[in-house]
Order: sequence, then C-alpha cells, then structure tokens
Amino acid sequence: MPLYQWEGRTKNGAVKKGEMEAADDATVMMRLRKQQIFPTKVKVKTVKKMSVIGGKVKEKDIVIFTRQFATMIDAGLPLVQCLDILASQQESPVFKKILFQVKEDVESGSTFADALRKHPKTFNDLFVNLIAAGEVGGILDTILNRLSAYIEKSMKLKKQIKGAMVYPASVIAIAIIVVTVILIFVIPVFQKMFDQLGSSLPTLTQYVVNLSEFLQANPLGIPNVFLMLIVFGIIVYVVKVIYGTEKGREIIDDLLLKAPVFGPLIRKTAVAKFTRTLSTMLTSGVPILDALEIVARTAGNKTIEKAILKTRVSISEGKTIAEPLAETKVFPPMVVQMIAVGEATGAMDTMLSKIADFYEDEVDAAVAALTAMLEPMLMVFLGGAIGGIVIAMYLPIFSIAGAIG
Repeated sequence: MPLYQWEGRTKNGAVKKGEMEAADDATVMMRLRKQQIFPTKVKVKTVKKMSVIGGKVKEKDIVIFTRQFATMIDAGLPLVQCLDILASQQESPVFKKILFQVKEDVESGSTFADALRKHPKTFNDLFVNLIAAGEVGGILDTILNRLSAYIEKSMKLKKQIKGAMVYPASVIAIAIIVVTVILIFVIPVFQKMFDQLGSSLPTLTQYVVNLSEFLQANPLGIPNVFLMLIVFGIIVYVVKVIYGTEKGREIIDDLLLKAPVFGPLIRKTAVAKFTRTLSTMLTSGVPILDALEIVARTAGNKTIEKAILKTRVSISEGKTIAEPLAETKVFPPMVVQMIAVGEATGAMDTMLSKIADFYEDEVDAAVAALTAMLEPMLMVFLGGAIGGIVIAMYLPIFSIAGAIG
C-alpha cells in the first residue's frame, strides 16, 4: 500500500502531521476523522522502509521497552526524552537503532504512531494502532500498560504451545536416533554371529536384519539412511513452500484445526488470542471494523483469519458481530453466545476479556492434559521400539539354547 503524508488539526486547533499507509487518500481522511483529527492536506509520499541487519527484535525486549515507556510517560517525561533514554540503555543493537530512528522521526514532526509504522517487523499493526488511539485520546501511558500486558499473555500462550509440541518431538527424535544407531552399528555384529550358526532366523529377527541391511545399503553411492534424511529434508522444504502460498496455507491451517490431538488445542489458543486482542483494541478506543481487520491479520491461522474478515464484511453491512461469527462455524457456540450478550449489554470489551481469561485457562488445562497423556505413550513407544529390537536379536539365541536343552 502507498504511504501518505498528512497534516491536520485537532478539536483544540493544534496542528498535527504524520504518515500513514492506506489504500487511498479517502481511507486516510476517514481514519484521521475517527481519531478526531480534521485533515487539511493528504498526499502520497514514497518512503523506503528501514531494513535492519542483525536479526529480529525479541518480544521480551519489546515488553520491557513498553513497560518502561509507560512508567516514564506517566511520570511526565517528554516523549522524545523517553525515547532517547530507552534507546541509549538498549542492549540489543538492532532495537537500539530502531528506537533512535523513531526518536529522529518524532523530532522531525511525525506522530509517535507513524514513526513506529516505519518498522513493521518490530511494531505490528496492533501495536501501532493502539499507540495512535492512545495519542489521540491522551492516554498513552494506559495504552502502553495494556500493550505490555497483552504481549506478555501472548508470549505465555506461545510458550505453552511450544512446550506441548517440543516434548513429544524431542522424545520421538531421540527414539529414531537410538534405533538408527542400533540398526547400523549393533545389528551387524549379531548378524555375523547368526551367519556362523547357519540356522534359519525367526521372522521378527529377519525383519530387523533386513531393515539394518536396507539402511546400510548404498546403491547410489550414498547409504540409504542419508538418502532418507535428504528425502525428509526435501519434503519439509516442499511443505514450507506450499505453506507460503495462499491456497496451501488455507489447506494446511484447516487440517491443523481438524487434527485429532492438537486441533482442539490450536482452536482454543486461536480463540483466546482473538478475544484478548479484540478486547484490548476496543477498550483502547479503536473502531470495531479497524480492530477486526488488524485482529484477522494477527490471527496466525488462515481459517480463523477468513472467518474474522467475513464477519467484518457482515458488520459493515449492518449486522451484529455474533450472527456472522456463528455462521462461520469456526468459533465455539459458547463464545458466540457470550459475545451476543456483550453486544446486548454494551459491554463487549469486558465480555471479550472474560472469554479470553476462560480460554487461556482452558489452554493451560489442555496443555497439562496433553503432556500427561503423551508421557506414558511416548515412553511405551520408546521402550517398545528399543525393546523389540533387543528381543528380536536374542530370539535365535533362545531357540539355540532350547534346542541344546
């Protein structure tokens, strides 16, 4: 989208100027009026967005910055001075450079929100729009506190999901490595011994020996075990490329929501994130249509994103939020009913916050239950795989011992 440079006046007559990304100048003027700024000049400006070398800014750094910034603003320090102090004490060179550039933009006349908007990889649409609402409403310190609380809860959700995924993946990876080492280095020793005995092997033992021979074989000059790793890497790359396409991401995200074990957990996480984000934005005074557009882009799942955007279109046509949400069949009925109650009572933001609290607790319980269920299953899998190979190797020895007896 093009970048527009605008100038306008507040109700008090103060002159404001800044920059904004939008589809056209009419959208810029509409957004400014919603912020109670009356535009006097709107023109297209071509600006190169900053390209930072050195890596990505950590969420933890953004949370600490937001908390400290809120405290300084609340204490009455000027905006530019706050940015200068926080940029100077930053340990991350990437974040330090960004903050100094934001400070320079604010000093040159840009609003704080527009200065942040030039760094979309660090400050997303949610962050920028809430800051814009805080600037217009004169409650920047409150908004910053809400933002830091929101980011902290979002980080907690991500850690829970990663924790639920990392444990089974680690155990399975260890099992595969151990079994592969046994098949390649241990089984050949037993095989030589069995060849010397000259007797036929039990079926289970023969299967294990055949698998060992297959992994060691190198018809193309590369052992099959390395060929399998190469094929696995290619499959992962292809899936990643497919996920990078619009249609591919829709299909994969839909399959993830329908997955038997992790699907319900992903859905609960998405609902918690949706309600928490929307609640934070509505509480901060962001119009619901703008809020839904931003929430959709930060949903993290294409199926959820499409459902939210479809709901946004219906609301723009005059419908309530609960009715189109129910039609998407993505959100649980309880969520839709509670949102309908919030609409009817005029306490939508409060109701969304309660739903977010409930589903965050549900995610906690789901992760705990999933971990408790997977632990014995993975131990049985690991023990069964290794134990099965050991039994298969000793079966011929038991047969020989029985025959001698």
